[in-house]
Amino acid sequence: MSNYPPKVKMSKQQIPEFDNLDLRASKSVSLRRGIAVAWFRIAAFVLLDAILISLSWKAAKVVVAIVPWFESVHFNLLRRTVEGPPFLPPILVVTLITLAASGLYGERESRRHFFKVVKSLSLAQVILVLIAYLYRPELFISRSTFLLAWLFSIILVLTGRLVVEGVITSLRQEGKVRRKIALIGRPEDTERADLILQLVSKKEFQVMGRYDISTEESDRWTQILEEIYHTGVGEVFVCSWQSLGDPMQLYWSLKSIGVLLRILPIGLEIPHQSPKIEMIGGLPTIQFRPPALLGSDFWTKRIFDLVVAAGILIVFSPVYLLISLAIKVDSTGPIFYKQTRVGLHGRHFKVWKFRTMVVNADQLLKQLEAQNEIQGGVLFKMKDDPRITKVGKFLRRYSLDELPQVINVILGQMSLVGPRPLPLRDVEGFADHHFMRHNVLPGITGLWQVSGRSDIKDFEDAFKLDVAYINNWSLALDFQILVKTVKVVVAKEGAY
Repeated sequence: MSNYPPKVKMSKQQIPEFDNLDLRASKSVSLRRGIAVAWFRIAAFVLLDAILISLSWKAAKVVVAIVPWFESVHFNLLRRTVEGPPFLPPILVVTLITLAASGLYGERESRRHFFKVVKSLSLAQVILVLIAYLYRPELFISRSTFLLAWLFSIILVLTGRLVVEGVITSLRQEGKVRRKIALIGRPEDTERADLILQLVSKKEFQVMGRYDISTEESDRWTQILEEIYHTGVGEVFVCSWQSLGDPMQLYWSLKSIGVLLRILPIGLEIPHQSPKIEMIGGLPTIQFRPPALLGSDFWTKRIFDLVVAAGILIVFSPVYLLISLAIKVDSTGPIFYKQTRVGLHGRHFKVWKFRTMVVNADQLLKQLEAQNEIQGGVLFKMKDDPRITKVGKFLRRYSLDELPQVINVILGQMSLVGPRPLPLRDVEGFADHHFMRHNVLPGITGLWQVSGRSDIKDFEDAFKLDVAYINNWSLALDFQILVKTVKVVVAKEGAY
């Protein structure tokens, strides 16, 4: 028997009153929901880039004019001279078209491909050189002006985009400039999708409603579509695709009221990985890549870990000494606590931590199991754990108890960033798919820790974040997580 709810079938008879909301038959012209905002965003970025590129060429001209070295060195690209930089409008047209062709005015992720910005600006300069040689031989472009304009444009455009993205992120933290969406699917799928979007999208989306499709009430779709239309939702995320009896009817119903449709495969049993969508003969295919942490990638990460871990030991050695003294004064027992954890390929090792609990904490655990706050019972978390000492509570609040784990990093048992190594008690509760965490070195911090830490109450949600890290690893991601870890620790977000 299938575990899915009855399939929802929509017919024209179920949504008769939506004929008058069909934008395709409207007597006046209406824009699709959100398209005006998208056009404004594109226009704003184009205008910003145009201003910054213009400033780059102007600045290059000024620097060449006031620095004698540029005048004394023969830096002529062509034979004759013309006052000022080449005509600015053609330069702007070529550069902006190159940026647009690279997809740098698209959605959020495409705008943040900063390395692609550098490549596109460099390509634009090459095109300008070819145009200058082939079509305008009477022009003079000093190499110094040309090279400085290229350098300045990279610096200014990257800085401008970083500032704008920072402002947008800050506004979203305050609940502004967010995209209104609705989630459709089974209750368990829409609830999980809501949580994941909150964790990974930096509050880009505002969920206006979650709608259950596990019913065949005759007027259900009419009510859903009416609410979606009147709440200003611009996009609908379908989280339980298998439960739709007639997906195309849903697509056309949403299209008729100007709402975009997205598929969020929460309810699909597919690998937990960022896929690549590729068209083959007009058919969409989903390509899954092998994990990145293999071969040279492993050793690149290992060298990075060794350098940073050695630096932490040297810089924070006075902090280690102060913490050790505080632990000795506060309670009896050793300074360090070494517990058996499960690491790469299921190997056991001793993880180093500053002791934050009473000496017999492991024996007291069995008495506290009933008060576990983590769903599923895999992890044990308790907000007011009576086993924690006074100094231990402070150390945990700022995650200072984790500092000795740089020793595990140097020994090759752990990495700075990765899935947290779990005790034997937790691993015993694993389902089969959870063991994927052991395909990489465990880490001191990870995507789970910077996305809510103890605020995440379901181990499956934490597991999805760990797997997302494994499948999308890069040194840039490690650096980003380390920086965010500092912010999370200082702000004491989700720690206890």
